[in-house]
Amino acid sequence: MKSLSSVCVYCGASSRVADVYKEAAHALGDGLARRGIRMVYGGGRVGLMGIAADAAIAAGGEVVGIIPEHIQSAEIEHTGLTELHVVDSMHTRKRMMVERSDAFVVMPGGLGTLDEAFEILTWKQLQLHDKPIVIADVDGYWRPLLGLIDHMVAQGFARIDRSALYSVADHIDAVFEALEVAPPPGHPPQPKKL
Repeated sequence: MKSLSSVCVYCGASSRVADVYKEAAHALGDGLARRGIRMVYGGGRVGLMGIAADAAIAAGGEVVGIIPEHIQSAEIEHTGLTELHVVDSMHTRKRMMVERSDAFVVMPGGLGTLDEAFEILTWKQLQLHDKPIVIADVDGYWRPLLGLIDHMVAQGFARIDRSALYSVADHIDAVFEALEVAPPPGHPPQPKKL
């Protein structure tokens, strides 16, 4: 993972979730910091987002939050980050997260996480980036989604090589193992096309 200086974490903002997801978020944030990898995320202080950020900060890591004004105005931004960027839109937020990250980890989350995950997967499929993507299938959370992707391929609606597009890890140690063996990006991102 020496080539990774920053990892974007997509995850949920809900606190009304099982402890297994909270523990995984803590382990991810802590693990990133202990490996000297900057965490880039949506800038919130609640749910898995806040847990991962707090764990990274507590372990001495750098955490960069990028939050849209309309969410920041609801007073849920994290005020203890290394950097907090307040931006004009969700589109700007997502673009900045891509530009500032060397890889992506998709943790359990809701519709926002699903939106981010499919967008970053689609951008990779369209060769707008070639950064590693790891889906953290904590406690089988993403199993139905992974089954749907297989179904889309089987029905001819998608032609993807899953192993080239993303990897799946069923626990946080496996996330770091997947990042360790992922090939580094072969070309710089092309944000002008995003």
